[in-house]
Amino acid sequence: MGRVEYTLVPDDTTLHGFFDPDAAPVLTIDPGDTVTFRTLDCWWRTGAQPGLDPSLWERVPQHRTGYGHALIGPVAVRGARPGTTLVVNVDAVVPGAYGATVAGGRPTPFTEAYGLLDEYAVLDWTLDPAAMRGVNQFGHRVALRPFMGVLGMPPAEPGRHSTIPPRAHGGNLDLKDLVAGSTLYLPVPVDGALFSVGDGHAAQGDGEVGGTAVECPMERVTLTFDLRDDLPIGGPVVRSGGAWLTLGLGDTVDAAMYQALNAMFDLMGREHGVKRAEAAALASVAVDLRITQIVNRTVGAHAVLRDGVLDA
Repeated sequence: MGRVEYTLVPDDTTLHGFFDPDAAPVLTIDPGDTVTFRTLDCWWRTGAQPGLDPSLWERVPQHRTGYGHALIGPVAVRGARPGTTLVVNVDAVVPGAYGATVAGGRPTPFTEAYGLLDEYAVLDWTLDPAAMRGVNQFGHRVALRPFMGVLGMPPAEPGRHSTIPPRAHGGNLDLKDLVAGSTLYLPVPVDGALFSVGDGHAAQGDGEVGGTAVECPMERVTLTFDLRDDLPIGGPVVRSGGAWLTLGLGDTVDAAMYQALNAMFDLMGREHGVKRAEAAALASVAVDLRITQIVNRTVGAHAVLRDGVLDA
């Protein structure tokens, strides 16, 4: 049987604002199948219209219990079980026509550090997915590089879990390199995987320092799923743009950084057959270390090893 293609749109059966290992899947697929999603923005809207009111940060849809990011799913993958690795190939990410960015005006450690508890800015973006450009009401122009902020699976522990902190099995990673053409590898925490996606970003810098990117609905997010049982990983690993990326998560940037580097040393051992001390020495020459995001309670860092850097 060839690959099967499915479509999921946001409605009362597919939308949820939490991760839950006991949630019933809205779709069950086989490895190799493709799903195209249409997603809402982080404020649960189909289109981020100009004039975003910062009070939307506190506006919870009354019919949504456990409100968080507007996720679509969950999708079960036959054969997925703890000990296997879910492979998510990002085939396409097409944003909608509008986006918004908000900074300041809410009590968070980073807005306090910036002195912006009582001051805020709202940028309204008009997006051109064909030209891959966005312009805001002040005339600032940015290149679009759309990706999904949340791709992941629920923790194995019972109950509903917040969508805000990223976890080893994915979630709110906010890694700007997860663009079309990239591949995300995640350790499976529960039988069936129960994968969900949401939180579209049309553009973002490393760190997502203001707390939001160009938040937007996505017209089309096409993902192809596979499984591997020969790739033991403890956290997210990514192939993107001719490079390997290993992600680390922690309460501090230091903790996230060391986790990302330890995962990179493991990867270098698998890919290049080097011992751990040699991997650390080579990484000091060939690996770039970056901050993924600092705004999701659990912060993220990622290590980057570009193809050919050890074969120059």
